[in-house]
Amino acid sequence: MTITKLDFQNNAGHNKRKKFDWYWAPIYCAIWYTLFYAAAVPSFYNYPKTLLIEDELHHPDEFIGERAEFQLITLASLGVKLSGTFENEVLGVNFLLREIEKIKAQARLDLYDIDAEVQYASGKFEIWGMASSYRNVSNVVVKLAPKNAKSASYLLVNAHYDSEVHSPAAGDDGVMVVIMLETLRVMAKSEKPLVHPVVFLFNGAEESNLLASHGFITRHRWAQYCKAVINLDSAGSGGREILFQSGPNHPWLMKYYKQSVPRPFATTIAEELFQNNFVPSDTDFRIFRSYGMVPGLDMAHSLNGYVYHTKYDTYTNLERRTCQTTGENILALTWALANAPELKSPEDYAKGHTVFYDYLGWFMIFYTEDTGIILNITISVCAIVVILSSVFLMTRATDADSIKRVVIRFITIFGVQIATIAVAVGLTFLIAVAIDGIGASECWYSETWLIFGLYFCPMFFVMTFIPAIYIRWTKEGTNMRLDDTLACFMHSHCLILACICLTMTGLSIRSAFFPMIAIFFYTISVVLNIINGLWGKKYLYLPIHLACQLLPFWFYTYLTLAFLKIFIPMQGRDGPTSKPEFLIAGLCAIMSIHFGGFILPILNRFRKSKTFLSLFGVICLIFIMIACLPTGFPFEKDVAVQRVYVLHTTRTFYDERGFVYRNESGFYVQPVDRRSDTLKKSVFQNAEPKSVLEEDCNTELLCGLPLYNSRWRDWKNYSRWIAAPIPHLPIPTEIELTFKTHITDTRVRYGFSLKSADRVVLYVDPYPNTTVADWSFDLTPLKSKFPTPYFVYHFYSMDDRPLQFWIEMDRGSTDYEGGTLRLGIGAHFLYHEDQYTEEFKGFLDEFPEWSYPIDWVASFESRIF
Repeated sequence: MTITKLDFQNNAGHNKRKKFDWYWAPIYCAIWYTLFYAAAVPSFYNYPKTLLIEDELHHPDEFIGERAEFQLITLASLGVKLSGTFENEVLGVNFLLREIEKIKAQARLDLYDIDAEVQYASGKFEIWGMASSYRNVSNVVVKLAPKNAKSASYLLVNAHYDSEVHSPAAGDDGVMVVIMLETLRVMAKSEKPLVHPVVFLFNGAEESNLLASHGFITRHRWAQYCKAVINLDSAGSGGREILFQSGPNHPWLMKYYKQSVPRPFATTIAEELFQNNFVPSDTDFRIFRSYGMVPGLDMAHSLNGYVYHTKYDTYTNLERRTCQTTGENILALTWALANAPELKSPEDYAKGHTVFYDYLGWFMIFYTEDTGIILNITISVCAIVVILSSVFLMTRATDADSIKRVVIRFITIFGVQIATIAVAVGLTFLIAVAIDGIGASECWYSETWLIFGLYFCPMFFVMTFIPAIYIRWTKEGTNMRLDDTLACFMHSHCLILACICLTMTGLSIRSAFFPMIAIFFYTISVVLNIINGLWGKKYLYLPIHLACQLLPFWFYTYLTLAFLKIFIPMQGRDGPTSKPEFLIAGLCAIMSIHFGGFILPILNRFRKSKTFLSLFGVICLIFIMIACLPTGFPFEKDVAVQRVYVLHTTRTFYDERGFVYRNESGFYVQPVDRRSDTLKKSVFQNAEPKSVLEEDCNTELLCGLPLYNSRWRDWKNYSRWIAAPIPHLPIPTEIELTFKTHITDTRVRYGFSLKSADRVVLYVDPYPNTTVADWSFDLTPLKSKFPTPYFVYHFYSMDDRPLQFWIEMDRGSTDYEGGTLRLGIGAHFLYHEDQYTEEFKGFLDEFPEWSYPIDWVASFESRIF
């Protein structure tokens, strides 16, 4: 026993001598931090030099960014271009037609035919749980076709020129509009071959619930020939456009994206997040896919999402060189797809989903979903085999423990590593729960550096400290070298990732490539170190291991930066029911597990490691305290404002006899983020108690509020009502029952004529024991049994004829008496600031400078039939 004890002590001393001095630990962390800033950050902000108009002679067939920027300045200067306004329907359309005529004047008309027209469309469809109808929405459509073109397959390129309330829309989506114009100009002047015609759709009603794209794809004579689409949109103000939807089921599209785009930015993760509603937005791509069955690529800018849909979305706030960056990509991609032989018959090449991702924008990787399944399984299984081989070789070392003891130690370490990940993630989410519970949610919204201490540091602390404690407590009972013990922890981490990868693959989650990359590079390092050990050069263990971690470290930190830049601003408009702390905490946890899982354990190779590792915990505690102080206030004037909808509203309630039993007016305030309490000391001081709103929600249709769309249904319980004088309505709502016809003994059809605002929402609520059997709107909500009350959104542009519609009710029995239907009417006047009352203007002035009221006038009526 004495000899054995002496061996253990010598081994402990040997391990101690092998440790690096403590002062190398912060240098080690600083090196990785420097590597992040040396490659990941510059790659994320990698833009080409903007080509000037004077450079055009030396750069034929290339995108000229300066021209696009000049056009964007002009387009944005037109002001707010809401669908239906003079600015959109006249000035915006004329701007496009004027620029198209300039392009025609410079074009090689001996090589190409250029046809341009303005389309005015009407129709109906279902979107976001609403039946939508529209009348007279505008599109400017241009077709570029080679002379005597024989192809009946067109490529569609789409962007929208309309804007949201108060927004000049330089970023969303003006920059994409001018990129399309310059792309059209370059192609129309070029002698490069063009096989298939290209249709450029300048869409005039995207912000009004994607209406104009539906009008084109279901009504325009060229729509039937459009076999693929490039959709261009924005959720921010420039930067590099991210490809976040592909296909579906058309891998050939990604083939041309990879081959042609000089600066790719794309990931399947973004696609799956978007399709699972993690992004509070939608694009025209949904319309082309669902109503035109057109596959394609969906791309959007996402940088500086704080200005999205605000008055700050100006040219001066646009990320510099955006036009050149995206323009070069879109021009190359448009040319590639327009010459693709697959475009002639895309259905012949529909072969399943794809897995795609770029590496720091340097190059693109893509493969089919089936190939991804094979890769994930093969690499995960190989990793398991290699790791078990590595553990076995540990038993062959001089003075090694017995096989049984090594196996038991490895199994124990595997359990410790599982517990480590569980505790790290659990602590990170516990902090998120605490931050949310004390009302400090979104403290990082404008001060993004807080995320490091709040959510990364607890992950770093637990992922290193628990293994350090285990190593300290067990070092007296084993002959295993410290490097082998750390290797066992990293082996265990790799096995955990392999289990995750295999599970995701089994669930058909294409983002399983994400852990697969970490598994692949770690397995390579293990193989190299096994070979290195056989050569007797074990001193190269760490250099080999860390060298193999460099590429995945850059990949994961690059995506971490990208996702934080995208998702942080989105939390300011994701609704009061959202849980932004959990989203950001989860993102930080996932990323830490991947980029830190094979780097952080090396910190235990330094002396006084537990003292240094404790600093992560201390930093976390300091940042939690900062989050609770005024420093943690999330909003900042002109930079990161708090959005809130403010509707000066009048509401009238009618009984079954048609008499008014309640008539009042006030300011309807609808918060759109988690921090809905920030206004309680200012504009909410005179608000009615929440108990009054709760009573209205129990007795009145949708709380008696003019909800603008179906998303507001979930937000209404967080709204506030402040009594105020009646607003001035540009158009009083007039509804007339034009007929009442008994279809059968139990069915009654009501006909209506409605004259109201150009944006009106109907709330159709059948009484108990009655149902809506049919109506003149899209039937999807009825056939799919959507929850009641049903939402019906109607929009008209430059055509104020009354809306004629009918609703057929089934009473269920012949002896039914009383009302069968409650019909709510929410009229919204989004661009009539000149008719605001002095009281409304004064109320808007009461909002703090860090808030951003999105304001308009509205009315609500509730009637019984």
